[in-house]
This record gives sequence, C-alpha cells and structure tokens, in this order.
Amino acid sequence: MAPAAAIARPLAWAKEAAFAAAVAFVLALPLAGFRLPDGGAITLGVRPLWVVVAMIAVAVGRFLLAMNRDLDLARGAGAPLAALWSEARGSVAPYRSWIVLGALAAMIVLPFLPFGTRRTLDLATLVLIYVMLGAGLNIVVGLAGLLDLGYVAFYAVGAYTYALLSTSFGLSFWIGLPIAGMMAAGAGLALGFPVLRLRGDYLAIVTLGFGEMVRITLINWNSLTGGSNGIARIPTPSLFGMQFTGASRLTFLYFIILALAALTMLFAARIRVTAIGRAWEALREDEIACRALGLNPTTIKLSAFAIGAMFAGFAGAFFAARQGFVSPASFTFMESAIIVAIVVLGGMGSQTGLVLAAVVLVLLPEVFRDFAQLRLLLFGAAMVLIMIWRPQGLIAHRAPSVRLAARSAGR
Repeated sequence: MAPAAAIARPLAWAKEAAFAAAVAFVLALPLAGFRLPDGGAITLGVRPLWVVVAMIAVAVGRFLLAMNRDLDLARGAGAPLAALWSEARGSVAPYRSWIVLGALAAMIVLPFLPFGTRRTLDLATLVLIYVMLGAGLNIVVGLAGLLDLGYVAFYAVGAYTYALLSTSFGLSFWIGLPIAGMMAAGAGLALGFPVLRLRGDYLAIVTLGFGEMVRITLINWNSLTGGSNGIARIPTPSLFGMQFTGASRLTFLYFIILALAALTMLFAARIRVTAIGRAWEALREDEIACRALGLNPTTIKLSAFAIGAMFAGFAGAFFAARQGFVSPASFTFMESAIIVAIVVLGGMGSQTGLVLAAVVLVLLPEVFRDFAQLRLLLFGAAMVLIMIWRPQGLIAHRAPSVRLAARSAGR
C-alpha cells in the first residue's frame, strides 16, 4: 500500500469518528448532560462528564467499525471480526458435544456452588424459561419460516390452563403440564387454519392480532380468568407427595425447568432431521417448490404451529407454578418481541445461538440494573452493537439436515 493511501485511510476513519462524536454530543447533551432538580431546588444540574464519556465511547466505536469494514482479509473472507468469529467457531466445532455436556453438567451443579445464590437461581430459571420459549418459536420462525408475533398467546394459554386446573379441580402439576401443552397446541391449530394462505408481513400482523385477542379475552372474561386481578394461590409442584419450601423449593423448580428445557432442545434437534423437520425447511426455502415436490403445505404449517405452541404451553404451565399467580399483565406483546428477538439474534434455526441469545437478552438488563437512569439506553446500545457485528445472528450457520454422499470424480 502506498504511503499516502496508508495515511488517508486512518484519516477517513478519524473523520467518521469525529462526525459520530458530534452527533453523540447533540443527543447526549439534553438526555444525559442535564439533571432535573431534586426536591424544592430550582436550579438545573449540569453533568458535562457524562456527555464527554458518551462522545468518546461513540467515537471509539465508530472508528473501530470503520476500520473493521475497510480492512478486508485475504481470499475475500470478509471483515476481520467476522473472520475471527468464524475461525473460533470452526476450532471448537469438533468438541461441540463435549461443550454441551460440560455446560449441562455445570448447570446441574449450579445450586450447590458457592455462588449458587437465590438471585443466581432465579436468573438461571428465567433464562431457561426463555430458552424453552425460544426453542418452540424457533420451530415456527427458524425452521418453517412463518413469522409469528403472537407467540405469547400460547404461553398464556398454558399458564391459565394449569392455573385453572390446579385451583378449580385440584390437579397436580404433573397432570396439568401435558394438558396445558395440548391446550396450547390446540390454540396453535386454531391460529394455523385462518392464516394458511398468508405470508410475510400479513402473517405477522394476523398473529400479532391473535396475541392481543387472547390477552383482551383474559382481561374481560372475569368469571373464568379473574380479569385483571388474575388467578392467585396456584399450588407449586410436588415430588411423590413431598412439598418443598424455602430454598429447597427454588432448587426443585430450577431442576424442573432445566429438565424441561433440555428435553425441548433435544426434541427440537431430533425432529429437525426427520421427515417433518425437512418439510419445514423446504417450506421455509420455497413454498411453491415444496408443493411441487408433493408436500402438503397445509399439514406442514399446522404441524409447525401446533408443535411450537405446545412448548409454549409447557413453559406457561411452569411459569404459573413458579409464580403462584398469573394475570394478563404477564403476557403482553413485549414478551412476544423478546422471544422473537432471541430467535433472530441467535440466528434463525440455530439452537446454540438460541441459548446464547437467551442468556444475553435476559442477563443484560440485570447487569445494567444498577444504572437505573440509563438502563434501557445501555441495553439498546448493546443490542445495536450486536446486530452491527453479527446481523445474521450470533450463530448463523445451520448444518444441513441431510447430506448427500459425494459422487466419484468419474461420474
């Protein structure tokens, strides 16, 4: 590279960084540079350090992004950060099974470790609930390619089914769990029939409306669901008649959701290589070609909606048992948005990425909880950085479910 070009490129990066810092100054000055008066004070506080920190952070980030964009690797491998990520993934691929087993073993012994506190188990339980929800939606969105923005409706159906069965009929958790899954699967079929001819944005809008219909029904059907007050005093799971209280209850619930999440991930991995799993992927790639191959798109779509909803029903039943209380406020559109974000951020169709995305989206708000005023801002900035770095998802690569044997060179 010529000396002039070698100097010009860093100067261009610096110009981009300076412009980004100027924009950050304009935005940060009113948002973080001033402090509203406390109590009876009438003066407006000024925080110039916060503005300077924001400008420096944005400038450094923009400089690194510009450098990563322009420094192409040899053989057209792409940007350096992406290439390093791909190389790291490739180096650990042969040990993937051992890594999964090690992670599972670590989660099993987590309650017995010194840092296995109540808060740690609560966060781990929440992560596993979202892993289970994400695995179910991953079947619908990642494998079948059907954008569902009302997935929280099935979550609510499962939660209210177990709540009603346990409080009104006295059924135990282990009996109510499969019934909740079947009811949620039935709701998935009920949603699947009207949207068989819809695709893309139209499908997303209808599923979004379905989720809101379920939530409004839960609010207005006071005689059954308790309306906005919800259902309280939901019994917790027991084991062969033994009831758990205190710390033992929290540990027992953690092991239940760990087992449910592990079985869900195992089922999703196995069903992907079956005939129905390959049919979902064929539908995702091209519905017309799928129909030309003799596959029935109606059956494929309904199976995806039903099986994906079933896992949401299981997670909803556990949620109701864990909380001991359910209300429509727990099943808003934001829950659907978080679950969709987990699937997209992790890489649609990728189970490893799904787990990583669930950890990121659940733990990041908790990490930023001490920054009460800037919590949402920092969380949003982290999400933007992740999507800039990995727009296709954390683990975008999906191994093919069927590998054709290589033909000999003479054929």
